[in-house]
Amino acid sequence: MKKLYFLLFFCSLLLYSQERYFLNSDTRLYTSPNSSAAFLGYFKYGAEIRLLGESQNGWRKVKADNFNEGFIEEKYVAARLNAKDVKIKDPQNPILEGGAYYGGNHLFILAAGLKARALPDKNAKIREILFTGDAAAVNYLPVNPDEWVNINGSFSEEYAKFTLRKFLGLRPNFDALIKDFDKLDVNAVAERKTLSERIVELAWNSGYSSLVPAYKRYSEVVTQLNDPKLIAETELNMALAKGLSQRKKLEDIIAFSKKSHYSLRGFITNSVYISQTDLLKTFGNPPKKTHISDECGLYLSDLFYYYPDLEVSVDEKQNKAEIIKVFINENNKFIINQNAILDYTLSEKAFIEKYGTYIEASLKYPHKYFIIMEDSQFTLEFKNGKLFSVEIFYYC
Repeated sequence: MKKLYFLLFFCSLLLYSQERYFLNSDTRLYTSPNSSAAFLGYFKYGAEIRLLGESQNGWRKVKADNFNEGFIEEKYVAARLNAKDVKIKDPQNPILEGGAYYGGNHLFILAAGLKARALPDKNAKIREILFTGDAAAVNYLPVNPDEWVNINGSFSEEYAKFTLRKFLGLRPNFDALIKDFDKLDVNAVAERKTLSERIVELAWNSGYSSLVPAYKRYSEVVTQLNDPKLIAETELNMALAKGLSQRKKLEDIIAFSKKSHYSLRGFITNSVYISQTDLLKTFGNPPKKTHISDECGLYLSDLFYYYPDLEVSVDEKQNKAEIIKVFINENNKFIINQNAILDYTLSEKAFIEKYGTYIEASLKYPHKYFIIMEDSQFTLEFKNGKLFSVEIFYYC
């Protein structure tokens, strides 16, 4: 089945790669060329379609981005969209237009840890894990809750992502989920676990202030399950939630980290820069040199040196190197300031408890923490509970 879908996808792309068509209005996908016929789903303005046949008395047979086939009125088909399009809205169409959470047509994920697949097949490759409250692009929505939805809106096999219709809807309400959880019988552990997972994920999508009440309830369930690994993870996340909920002002965070530098094999750098001479004296010739395209012009040079201990951008003419990534070990330390010296003995929990009010974090990037600066950010990654690396990213 998976191979069949891929062949259909490939043939569709091959036949229509030069003929892209869009809908200039809301409409529906009908089972026959008749607006009073049964319909399979809803299209939103801007949806891309594939034409499958010639005009039939003002109707066209089309394929939606989830492979549903049916009929729409030909007047809604356009080779390109225009700002002057007169959009006819369908008041019963469940798909949301751009708003505070997403700029285009969308719905929200309702389930926790939802797998988005590369094809409309439950055995297809997992392309992404989605969380409760995530906004997902939706241009076509089938009526059948057990049908697949393309939540990328693209016919391209490289980018398409699919999930089931029943897992999409209006954005869940955090306070309502909390009330539902508190009403459950304390012995209904399975239900409490499912709901608390949704609450935690939605909290991450609702602002740091929601994290403590979310993890408080999740912690109750974890204690009931008596899973030592899960208990330890939850304690770590509760400490993180407390730190994030009391996050410092941006100016305080920038002041905290603006003099950041490194100790590399005992050599103390000046901020994130080091001369090429000192680099070679400390680390020797690099095992690998590579030129990397830098369209934004973010780095010192497009020439990168790669060592087992670090990665640097090097301008050989200026005798200057910019430290991009450092692997923290017994030789290397990250010095945020004179009171915050981070070495390989630093545990993840100790870091969170001490510096949790200075960082940002995301459920999508576990064990990675971000320190924001004016034009860049440091990413600190922990592995096996210890500080593993520090990397700088510049804003394009």
